Amino acid sequence: MKISIVGAGVGGMIAAARLAKAGHSVTVYEGSDRVGGKLRTEWIGRYAFDTGPSLLTLPAVYRDFFLKTGKHMGQEMEVVSVNPSFDYRFADGSNVKFANLSRHETLKSIAESFSQESAQQWDSLMSVAEKMWDISREPFIESELRSPLSLLKRPTFLKDLFTIKPWQSLRQLANDELTDIRLRYILDRYATYSGSDPRKAPAVLSSIAFVEETFGAWHIKGGLGTMAEAIYARCVKHGVHFELSTPVQEIILNQGKVTGIILSNGQRVESDAVVSNADASFTYNTLIKSNSRRVKKIRRNLAKSEASLAGFSLLLGLRPSDEPMLEHHTILFPQDYDKEFDSIFTERKPVSEPTIYLCAPHDPTMVKTQNSVGLFVLVNAPVHSLDPTQGWNWSDEKFNNEYAHQIIDQIESRGISIRDRLETMTIRTPLQLQVSVNAPGGSIYGSSSNGARAAFLRAKNRSSIKGLYLVGGSAHPGGGLPLVGISGDLVASAIGSAKNVQPNKG
Repeated sequence: MKISIVGAGVGGMIAAARLAKAGHSVTVYEGSDRVGGKLRTEWIGRYAFDTGPSLLTLPAVYRDFFLKTGKHMGQEMEVVSVNPSFDYRFADGSNVKFANLSRHETLKSIAESFSQESAQQWDSLMSVAEKMWDISREPFIESELRSPLSLLKRPTFLKDLFTIKPWQSLRQLANDELTDIRLRYILDRYATYSGSDPRKAPAVLSSIAFVEETFGAWHIKGGLGTMAEAIYARCVKHGVHFELSTPVQEIILNQGKVTGIILSNGQRVESDAVVSNADASFTYNTLIKSNSRRVKKIRRNLAKSEASLAGFSLLLGLRPSDEPMLEHHTILFPQDYDKEFDSIFTERKPVSEPTIYLCAPHDPTMVKTQNSVGLFVLVNAPVHSLDPTQGWNWSDEKFNNEYAHQIIDQIESRGISIRDRLETMTIRTPLQLQVSVNAPGGSIYGSSSNGARAAFLRAKNRSSIKGLYLVGGSAHPGGGLPLVGISGDLVASAIGSAKNVQPNKG
């Protein structure tokens, strides 16, 4: 088959390599001059920053990809354990560090920082999360999710239903299982891994905490963008052709079937199948011009889902200091976590006192001067929109600069020196993400997981439009490196299993 892939993000490249290895002719068309999508490591002066994903979990997804397409992952890059995985700090001055790959050590840390009862409660919660993971992994993550009816056919449906409890939110689970509000804040944060509100996101997202604990938190030497480069090299090895700086203008439909694409220069490319690694809403609302009944139905379903949160980030180059280094990942929780979600999802405005994520890689290859730090700072934010009922207008540079310094003030108020070490500062807003990767509003994960039906509103990997497939964070099974990698595998398998495919003679 002749296959065109729109976008050179991680999901698109994984699908491309697998399809090319299976014997198909694959060309990837990327609008920018680089591959990797949101997965990138950027150098600014003497400092490197992971400006997209900054943590690798479920590394088996990528080990499987590299193993089945050539050399083992460990031969392509150096994967390093991050221990502790997280340093959680709270407004009352307390903190707790979660160990990597050791529930025993994490529970010991919780007992020492909070209480033995808190440790027992977290242990119990992880047992619940483990059962949810065991049940949800195959039907909700490792398989194409066609419809709720497909789940009804499972012989264990009723038993599974009462384990996953789709009617229960992550916040309700936290309130039921944990008495210490600090642990509830930690569990709430796993909703933000999919850009969601813990008060609406399903309790099954607690399984992310179990996955992180069991399969580990990992860093790639040189930055996570190194993996995007390795995936690209694997694609090239198998004959995938890349056309960079080549935006796609349209996905062509003829009698309800995809027949190819039109590039921004007007060139028409006939294709037997098209894989879109662009955001799902961008794919159906912009790239597909048809207004057929089927297309309209897909657009209506996508419109029912709520956009995920966006992010406002700072890339801070810090000179060497005698102060103790931050852990690789540090979370500064505010006094009132609910205000954050009210601000983003209800008031649609920047959070005045946000949760602050700090990434300070212990990786000497990511700085030019010993003991200096490239500090990546991220806070959750509403999407960009000129309509104040839908988001926040992030085009005001004066406000953005003031907000950046407000965040630095809050970091310093927690005892972390910034300004006396600050050499460079770069601000990144949701508007910039929207422009750079065509993510509507700068939404990091496409649609959120708010609500029990959210998984079924997410774009299907195998579109109901014949010949069209969707891959990446806005498609099933969702955002984040592990799920995006799985989506690439699902799409390659779906195309491989397609029946009655006649190669396009054009």
